[in-house]
Amino acid sequence: MFENLSDRLERSFKILKGEGKITEINVAETLKDVRRALLDADVNYKVAKTFTDTVKEKAMGMNVLTAVKPSQLMVKIVHDELAQLMGGDSVDINLKGEPAVILMSGLQGSGKTTFSGKLANLLVTKRNKKPLLVAGDVYRPAAIDQLKVLGQQIGVEVYSEEGSKNPVEIAKNAITYAKSNGFNVVIIDTAGRLAIDESMMKEIKSVKDAVNPDEILFVVDSMTGQDAVNTAKEFNDRLDFDGVILTKLDGDTRGGAALSIRSVVNKPIKFVGTGEKMDALDIFHPARMADRILGMGDIVSLVERAQEQYDEEEAKRLQKKIAKNQFDFNDFIAQIHQIKKMGNLKELASMIPGVGKAIKDIDIDDNAFKSIEAIIYSMTPEERTNPEVINGSRRARIAKGSGTTIQDVNRLIKQFDETRKMMRMVTQAKNPANLMRNLKKR
Repeated sequence: MFENLSDRLERSFKILKGEGKITEINVAETLKDVRRALLDADVNYKVAKTFTDTVKEKAMGMNVLTAVKPSQLMVKIVHDELAQLMGGDSVDINLKGEPAVILMSGLQGSGKTTFSGKLANLLVTKRNKKPLLVAGDVYRPAAIDQLKVLGQQIGVEVYSEEGSKNPVEIAKNAITYAKSNGFNVVIIDTAGRLAIDESMMKEIKSVKDAVNPDEILFVVDSMTGQDAVNTAKEFNDRLDFDGVILTKLDGDTRGGAALSIRSVVNKPIKFVGTGEKMDALDIFHPARMADRILGMGDIVSLVERAQEQYDEEEAKRLQKKIAKNQFDFNDFIAQIHQIKKMGNLKELASMIPGVGKAIKDIDIDDNAFKSIEAIIYSMTPEERTNPEVINGSRRARIAKGSGTTIQDVNRLIKQFDETRKMMRMVTQAKNPANLMRNLKKR
């Protein structure tokens, strides 16, 4: 997302390139273009105007340092204001209750049920919690079944009452059940409608009054653009929710909801959904999102994702194998699986500064590793452990078994050999000078 906005903002800053200083004239011209870019991204008109007025006020009061160009200074001001516009700092959910009760709200189709499952998964895997999912949507026929499937997927129990059409009683009974069975978080999924109506609002307000939740989250589909902001305002007026969840942020969305919603309802965006998988859920960091909007990447999030998949004991074992030149295809495919767990490949690449723009028109298939995996899985256990035994006839058999060509197999083995040599060099190098000597020998 935000690709169009990023391109438009970059073009806006070019107006200042070559200028010796920031003046009212060149700032006005730049910010006129910035405002157009924001409006094209479906940002609320008042929010866009206030934003550009604030940037202008700050830019005019700035002295341009000799080492900093006016366009660079403007990028810095816009970056800081974008981060502030989206909330400034990340805000966590409140889990202090015993059990902590989290109530979901939002329209039908916004992704409430899926998010409930993702949140439960995050609480189990990263917060060491024991959550209970509650099927409180008694109208949509598939809602209870969907929640049960998600619960089974992530190993979290789902509380439901077959035949009951009373969401207030279901919620109250679920909390009693949670207290009796050692659950420390209760996540209540609720019914939605295709549009806001009085009966839905009264019902969810009744659930809120009955269970007094520690946290009320409003889930909204970011692809609905400005409508998302209007819906958030309606729900907030009735429920006074604690935070916003933006789903489908990986889709073809212009980003207006993410940039407008905080200003309009004055409530923080707490999480963003970035895909279909149960682990495709990120804490929302305004400054990091501002980095991505301005094409600066998001290296901090990339490192965090890598750390989540990092196993210290496995890393030590692998280092010893590399040092002894025993790194094999079993280790190679294990590393591929770790990369895949980190998420969508194009999204990961876009987090590297300067890469996002370069790959925006390139289709990076999530199945890019499929042929490599097929080749390795077509090897015998001996071939995976001792790649040196793979001769011509074995390569022909591997190619046939994996549905690839001998050239594909040869290419992979060559890349594997090069990788193994480089890894061994880096591991054996006691200092940079040794590493450089090793490289010169090649």
